[in-house]
Amino acid sequence: MFLKNLWYFALPSRAVPPGRMTPKEFLGEPVMFARDLQGQVFAFRDLCPHRGVPLSAGKLVEGTVECPYHGWRFKPSGQCHHIPSLVSGQDLDPGKISVRTYPVSESNGLIWVYIAEQPGEAPKVPAPALDLPPGARPRMQEMQLFPCELDSAVVGLMDPAHGPFVHKSWWWRSTKSMYEKAKDYAPVERGFTMVAHKPSRNSTIYHLLGGDLTTEIAFHLPGIRIETIKAGKNQILSLTTCTPVDATKTEVTQTFFWNIGWLWAIRPFFRPMASAFLAQDRHMVTLQQEAARFQPRQMLIQDADTPAIWYFRLKKEWATALEEGRTFDNPVKPVTLRWRS
Repeated sequence: MFLKNLWYFALPSRAVPPGRMTPKEFLGEPVMFARDLQGQVFAFRDLCPHRGVPLSAGKLVEGTVECPYHGWRFKPSGQCHHIPSLVSGQDLDPGKISVRTYPVSESNGLIWVYIAEQPGEAPKVPAPALDLPPGARPRMQEMQLFPCELDSAVVGLMDPAHGPFVHKSWWWRSTKSMYEKAKDYAPVERGFTMVAHKPSRNSTIYHLLGGDLTTEIAFHLPGIRIETIKAGKNQILSLTTCTPVDATKTEVTQTFFWNIGWLWAIRPFFRPMASAFLAQDRHMVTLQQEAARFQPRQMLIQDADTPAIWYFRLKKEWATALEEGRTFDNPVKPVTLRWRS
């Protein structure tokens, strides 16, 4: 049950260097990424339409992708350019053969791929845009493979109440520091946002950034979380993306951007923290999957689980609107949610 006609995070730009093809699996589909002679990224279905061999096992030749089996070549547009076995007099037109292509977008050192409902469809929504200067690049990135379907990864990502239990540590939170919180939420395009506010005082690491501090946390379908932390002119943007590999595996990637010079000094200490933080969430969904054979029913409560409830409503509305050919109607309304954490 994957959502279509949406953009998914694919790869960091550095993972697709010139002259090399990079294979990945998305939503159970094999996809191959490469760059054309102008440096633009393109993506193919990673199967040759001739005999089904992965095109990524071939090579790039004069701006085309050459299949390793019979040497068929494909332009970045997906159109077949050359079939070496053809001889004069044979009426097969290579230009009438093509491989499925996927729209891609590259900005701020990140590559996004659009998974359409029907092959060849142009994007119906714009690619994700981050509130960053055009030349901004990731300062740090951490990716871990979660052994679960997309929903479990996303619901864990937006859960506001698990922090003192799952992420117990001296640099984050503990159960002793729990207190009641009230946060304002509002709808945004294909999602919702926790409106800009002072960050929780029981999150130790925030204190390093100074006093005049605000944070805003937005969620967008299909599984994109953007936290923007600002202190005057200083800014940290944390992008967390959930990209389904297939029905049982999801890549969760955290990408950090910042314009604060001294953060480079603590980056060697910050990276293990980010890795440990993500591993704690992965451990919890692993436990869920181990118990899944008993088919437990899950209970979602107000207000702490309201973001999870919204997620399932957003998914349903997106799929229904797509099926009925109508405009998406965001089911989220402005509200203040309260919980203890």
